[in-house]
Amino acid sequence: MYKVVAKKSLNATVTMMEIEAPLVAKKAQPGQFIILRVNENGERIPLTIAGYDRKRGTVRIIFQVVGATTFKLNQKNVGESIADFVGPLGTPTHTEGLNKVCVVGGGVGCAIALPVAQKLHKMGCHVHGIIGFRSKDLLILEEEFRACCDRLTIMTDDGSYGRQGVVTLPLQEAIDAGEAYDRVIAIGPLVMMKFVVATTKPHGIPTTVSMNPIMIDGTGMCGGCRLTVDGKTKFACVDGPDFDGFAVDFDEAMERSTMYRDFERHAYSEACNLFTKEVE
Repeated sequence: MYKVVAKKSLNATVTMMEIEAPLVAKKAQPGQFIILRVNENGERIPLTIAGYDRKRGTVRIIFQVVGATTFKLNQKNVGESIADFVGPLGTPTHTEGLNKVCVVGGGVGCAIALPVAQKLHKMGCHVHGIIGFRSKDLLILEEEFRACCDRLTIMTDDGSYGRQGVVTLPLQEAIDAGEAYDRVIAIGPLVMMKFVVATTKPHGIPTTVSMNPIMIDGTGMCGGCRLTVDGKTKFACVDGPDFDGFAVDFDEAMERSTMYRDFERHAYSEACNLFTKEVE
């Protein structure tokens, strides 16, 4: 069993937890993920590592409550435990040999982008951060990003905080102004990553994207995270989650990502109803 040692609500639907898992914390790197089960009869879900403390032996996860399992996970409180917490899995984000990087995060994807930005900053890399949200109410991790970014731009769709617009706007402005990025690392919704790639590709700026949003069981057996990369079939959980953004077929990935949406909504509804009956 793995104990919940810290829990914090980041916004109305996003929660941060620290899990006591010394062996995972010892090896964890930015970009990797874990697979957990809330209880012995629960489903396995992959969650990307949002941080780790090797001395304390803890691993941070940040998740959005969107399905039955994340709903049940969110019911756990400090001092309680979850059944399984396996990892680290997946290939770490490439950070070696980079001098200037732009890290672009969108929504909950910022939880994955943060440890990447933190590691780059620690290595002495010049980090520009661009993070985007639909509105101020959904903003997360601002202070943490400011601490590790030499320059941070916050975008909101409705203009309620920072600048109004999409994340590709300041990225394009920076490129046009002559910023010579060694690499752009984009983590967020598929459509956001698609347009980040469309912005960087004409300039030949190497771009890494995380295909973590399409992972389902984290082992490749379900086939849900199958995607086409440079004309070849890959699996986000086995071969990634990071890939060369120029080589990813985003249109195919976005179409496949909607396959389980109705099922998730149904399972979430059932879990909520069951929890309500148990409380009553």
